[in-house]
Amino acid sequence: MIVKVFANLREICGGVTVRVQPDGDRVMDVLDKMVEMFPDLRDEIFTPEKELLPFVHVYVNGRNIIHLDDLQTRVAEEDQFALFPPVAGG
Repeated sequence: MIVKVFANLREICGGVTVRVQPDGDRVMDVLDKMVEMFPDLRDEIFTPEKELLPFVHVYVNGRNIIHLDDLQTRVAEEDQFALFPPVAGG
């Protein structure tokens, strides 16, 4: 699966996209594998309870997972997966 990453996550992951081969078919499986690949990612996206930090957004096929099954949302290899960190601005 190809995951698009944005903002400071690109520096952590070494590029705009990351190829991930998760050990399952849920959003959480993809994110777990990414943290395994890039340990610094953990503190950028997860709380200590392993929930998404506020304002971290995951989109699957253009839909925010909070409107689907959240971290339990099922994904397939061909899905478009995007990971956005919290972004501040004004």
